[in-house]
Amino acid sequence: MIPQKKRLLGLTPTELKAVVGSLGMPAFTARQMAQWLYEKHVKSIDEMTNISKQNRERLSAEYEVGALAPIDCQRSKDGTIKYLFPVFCDSIAKNTTERFVETVFIPDKDRATLCVSCQVGCKMNCLFCQTGKQGWQGDLTPADILNQIYALPEVDRLTNIVFMGQGEPMDNLDAVLKVCNIMTADWGWQWSPKRITVSSVGVRNKLKRFLDESDCHVAISMHSPLHEQRLQLMPAEKAMPIEETIALLKQYDFTHQRRCSFEYICFGGLNDSPMYGREIAKLLEELECRVNLIRFHEIPNVDLPGSDETRMEALRDYLTHHGITTTIRASRGQDIFAACGLLSTAKQQNLDASKLRNIETSK
Repeated sequence: MIPQKKRLLGLTPTELKAVVGSLGMPAFTARQMAQWLYEKHVKSIDEMTNISKQNRERLSAEYEVGALAPIDCQRSKDGTIKYLFPVFCDSIAKNTTERFVETVFIPDKDRATLCVSCQVGCKMNCLFCQTGKQGWQGDLTPADILNQIYALPEVDRLTNIVFMGQGEPMDNLDAVLKVCNIMTADWGWQWSPKRITVSSVGVRNKLKRFLDESDCHVAISMHSPLHEQRLQLMPAEKAMPIEETIALLKQYDFTHQRRCSFEYICFGGLNDSPMYGREIAKLLEELECRVNLIRFHEIPNVDLPGSDETRMEALRDYLTHHGITTTIRASRGQDIFAACGLLSTAKQQNLDASKLRNIETSK
C-alpha cells in the first residue's frame, strides 16, 4: 500500500527540526524524534510518548514513521533469508509508484550480515546479473534504503551491512551517503563505519566522492582483470576501466581502519586460470586489499559456466602466495533463488520464483 503521508524515516536532525518548525512545535522535539527513530526504532508516532499528545496528533496529521514490513520472503535451509520489500520511486512516475527490491539476511555463527539494495533495477547491465535485466526503474529514497534495515525482523541480530544488493550504489550516491551517515552518526544508530561495506563497479567521479566523504569499507566488482573481457561482462568498463579504478584506489590509505576488497565471480574456463591470477596480482601490486572469489549463481537465459572448486582453490592459492589475501566466499541460499534479482523479477512479472529459475532448464 502506497503511504498517504510523508515519512519521518531517513530524515536527519536538521530535517526533523524543519518539520517541527513548520508545525509550530518546540525545536527540541526534533532531538526527541531522532531518538525515537534511530535509538528506539519505533513503528508509530504514538509510541513517541515524551512528546505531548497534542503535538503527536499535529505530527500524525501529515507524517508517519514510514516503516514498511516485507511482503514476501524465501528461507534457506542454511539460515539465509531473502526478503522482498515494497519501495516507492518518485523518479519514475508523476505519481508515487510501488516497486519491489530484495534484501538478504545472512547469519554466520556470531555474525549476521544484511545485503541491502539501493535501486530498483540497475543501469549497469552486467551480463551475469538478473537485476540488470530489469533495466533501471528508479533510485530508492533514503527512507526505502533504511527501511530494509529498520523493518527487518532480525534487525537486533545485525553485525554488518553490505550495499551489494540490487543497483549500483554510486548511481544513487546521495541517498547511500545519507543512510551511511544515519547508521554511523552519534544521533543515529552509532555504528562503526567498519561495519558497513559499499560496493561499486567503478563510476567516474562518484567513486572518488564516496572515498572522500565516507569512512565505510569499499568493495569493487572486478570479475576480470582484462579490459576487453571485462567490457563484455560489464559495460561500465568502457566509462571507467578497472585500471583507472585501481589507480584511484591507490591514492587512499587502506592500511588502518578502512578496508578495500575486490569481488571476483569465477566463470569456468573463462576467468579462473593461472593467467588471470598473474594479471590480478599485477593490477593490485602495492594496493592493500583483499579478493573475494565468488561462485557464479546461474540465472535464466545467460550461458555462462560456473567454476569448479579445484580451479577456484588454485586461483586463491596463487593470489595468497603473491601477497594478496584471498578467500572463497561460501555460497549461501542457493535453494531460495540466491541470484540477485530473481525474486523481485518474479514479483514484477507475477511469476512464481521457482518457475522463473527453471525457465532455462524447461526449454
